[in-house]
Amino acid sequence: MTVYEAELVVDRKEFAADGVLALTLRHPLGEELPAWEPGAHIDVVLGPELERQYSLCGDPADRDAWRIAVLREPDGRGGSAHVHEQLGQGDKVRVRGPRNHFALRPAPRYRFIAGGIGITPVLPMLAAAEAAGAEWTLLYGGRTRRSMAFTEELSRYGGDRITVAPQDETGLLDLTSVLDDVPEGTLVYCCGPGPLLDAVEARCPAGLLHVERFAPKEQEGGENTEFEVELAQSGKTLTVSPDVSVLDAVRAAGVEVLFSCTEGTCGTCETDVLDGTPEHRDSVLTQEEQESGETMMICVSRCRGKRLVLDL
Repeated sequence: MTVYEAELVVDRKEFAADGVLALTLRHPLGEELPAWEPGAHIDVVLGPELERQYSLCGDPADRDAWRIAVLREPDGRGGSAHVHEQLGQGDKVRVRGPRNHFALRPAPRYRFIAGGIGITPVLPMLAAAEAAGAEWTLLYGGRTRRSMAFTEELSRYGGDRITVAPQDETGLLDLTSVLDDVPEGTLVYCCGPGPLLDAVEARCPAGLLHVERFAPKEQEGGENTEFEVELAQSGKTLTVSPDVSVLDAVRAAGVEVLFSCTEGTCGTCETDVLDGTPEHRDSVLTQEEQESGETMMICVSRCRGKRLVLDL
């Protein structure tokens, strides 16, 4: 599958909240950008070995521009610092995508929960739910009101469907009010820090819940063992030792494959499994998708047996 990749121009750069920069990206020649749907993200290549994923939080109908928002993380790995300190208006940046592992499924009712920068993929979901005539509510939390992005943009919806709950004013989010007595046919979408997602997962039936993680979920994978991987397209058979990932083994064999986070959170390296049973260690696929065994994230996942056949 061909993935869109291009250098885009930072057309606009502005603060959406304390510590949150919103960037509007356009093609330097004015070309249309690929279509996307709520929940999609793009890969942003900030430099050698510095690539990050950011949710698209603008209007999917606007094919002339993409909007992302970046939280400054003082203890991060350098991506947010690069965006905040070095990437300026008029600069070019290479992007790939969009990809979507957090797609909004049709439903008559939604309950959205966002924590901090997790509001970014939820913003276009609200607009889509509104346009579809669905019932919806949003519970939005953050450290302080000033740190919560796009609150002014949310105010256009009016009514009491949106609850903005800064922690310094209201304490931890009242998940009980949102997740108890969920009506039949309701889907729950949640994005934010790991502790929030863990709390929501503990309260919400898996079939109703859709989450997106910005950091890898703690895994309970077993001991790494050696196994073989057959690459169906390339005609190669590789041995993956316990201290090597499938991704690293494939690259060492000279086979080109797209990858980014190497943590199992972005979905870039998702690969079709033709035979064998993966041991999933990613934070992207739903439980149902993992149980189907049709694809795997080769940066972190391994094999439950002795052999896998991949469509590479």
